[in-house]
Amino acid sequence: MGYAYKKESGIHEALTFPNVDVIRVSETEITDILESNNFPMRQLPVQNMKNETIEVEKTATAIIKKVRDAILDDVFKPGDWLPERDLATRFEVSRSPIREALQALEKEGTVIAEPYKGAVVKPLSPEEVLDIAELRLAVITLAAKGSYRHLSPADFDLAYGLAKQITRSNSAKEQFEYNRRFWEILFEGSRRPIRWEVFRQLDDRLTRYNPLALKLFPDPAKRPRQREVLIEFLRKGEVDEAVRAFKKLYLEVVHRIVDHLKTENAG
Repeated sequence: MGYAYKKESGIHEALTFPNVDVIRVSETEITDILESNNFPMRQLPVQNMKNETIEVEKTATAIIKKVRDAILDDVFKPGDWLPERDLATRFEVSRSPIREALQALEKEGTVIAEPYKGAVVKPLSPEEVLDIAELRLAVITLAAKGSYRHLSPADFDLAYGLAKQITRSNSAKEQFEYNRRFWEILFEGSRRPIRWEVFRQLDDRLTRYNPLALKLFPDPAKRPRQREVLIEFLRKGEVDEAVRAFKKLYLEVVHRIVDHLKTENAG
């Protein structure tokens, strides 16, 4: 049976075909009905929007990792343009998560956004790498001094094994992953989560320099072993010596990168 509603003086009347009684329904009753569980469809658009937002965020996180992996694999090099359309095609996603990912990468200092042009992988800079390296060293020193008492023999063994894998690996992506796990062990031991958060941010920003470091130290046998030395001394409880030995080898790598970039820029 077809029907329609007519509103008169706050009362809704259901106008039906002849010979059928008129149903009188108040506005309050209609509101109660619409807000009841009898009409769950009213909630669906909001829930769908929330689900879509979560999905975009998840996809954007995955895109960030893919872009970072491409930088580590030297597919995306410093100075390369990253058009949204090309990335969407490459990673088979819409442009919304690409845009979210590029904004996050810009915030961490990995890319630079150019109005009306897109994003570009941020060029390497001797000043930047030195700043990042010095800040990392300060946070690492704090973590080393606060962690060694809380690390178990198994923790030391795992960290030392990862350090050796970093030294042996000829893949910047593998080195990055092993390095992240190595430092996670030490920072968990220090039980200071904010320091770990700061370190991760610095480490992410340093990603662009990893392929260069690998090129400057191509022979695993001749690479500085700063992480291994750090663990060897920490295991024995010699914290100050651990920090000094680590710092010496660590800065050797940093200064090699800085000198290379200065020479390259001068040329």
